Amino acid sequence: MPHCGACLKSPPPLDRCLTAVAYAYPWSHLIGDFKFHDQSGLANTLATLMKAAPWVEPALDAADMLLPMPLSTHRLAERGYNQALLLARALAPQKTRFDLLLRVQDTPAQHTLKRAERLRALEHAFAVDPLSVQQLKDKRIVLMDDVMTTGASLHAAAQVLRAAGVSHVTGLVFARTE
Repeated sequence: MPHCGACLKSPPPLDRCLTAVAYAYPWSHLIGDFKFHDQSGLANTLATLMKAAPWVEPALDAADMLLPMPLSTHRLAERGYNQALLLARALAPQKTRFDLLLRVQDTPAQHTLKRAERLRALEHAFAVDPLSVQQLKDKRIVLMDDVMTTGASLHAAAQVLRAAGVSHVTGLVFARTE
């Protein structure tokens, strides 16, 4: 796959990022309900839609583990559930691990920040459980989230996974901004 000069000079931490739909109407409203209006029951429907994309199941099959993006304790308490974890469990429950990638720093809601601010805010937001680093060495990981806008969160988490020795990181999201 060809890469631009910037990517050749400084490779992105994600090997690739896969999505099912564009983050636009009607999907943006559905995601909003899923995340912010206590509609956790939508996880199975969204997972079914994701599996309809021909590239999702091969990525899941090739992965050793599916890691959902962790939420801060504050956001988890506020929402009552981690939407990325619900999606991961609906897609591949046997491969889902929620205990390896940790959110160690609370950050402002990402949708309120510009990309540069997001990158700064997320610099030390994620960590790998030090007792679990060996479980990640040389593994193929799918990093699950509901939406990718700037990619800052997925990139920050992927950098931490790379530092832990993960060999391949695929980002997988339900929706992505174009």
